[in-house]
Amino acid sequence: MRYLHTMLRVRDLETSLDFYCNKLGLVEQRRVDVPSGRFTLVFLAAPENPDAQVELTHNWDSENYTGGRNFGHLAYEVANIYETCQRLMDAGVTINRPPRDGRMAFIRSPDGISIELLQRGDALPASEPWHSMPNTGEW
Repeated sequence: MRYLHTMLRVRDLETSLDFYCNKLGLVEQRRVDVPSGRFTLVFLAAPENPDAQVELTHNWDSENYTGGRNFGHLAYEVANIYETCQRLMDAGVTINRPPRDGRMAFIRSPDGISIELLQRGDALPASEPWHSMPNTGEW
């Protein structure tokens, strides 16, 4: 497993970039605009540690984030999303968002922290029981 990023929701992308880049010293690694979802993702990292990233998520529609909603999730890349989710389920962990697409799943820590699991490389072919498994709770 390899640590990927921590996601933070931001209200004002330019103000946040000024803080994280110009003041804190992080460097923009990549940016993804998703017009259909009305959001932008900007990945930042310290120059000495480009693999440990912070993902700034800017939802284009105005929203005030309260109760920690601005913190999104931890993300880890795994060698086999299906095997990882099965191992977690066997250990009693609820799979909140199953890897129906062979690419992404979400679980929660005992303290309610959302953790995203992402398949390394290309998505695996859709497979049961994951393909038909519904979401459970929040993720």
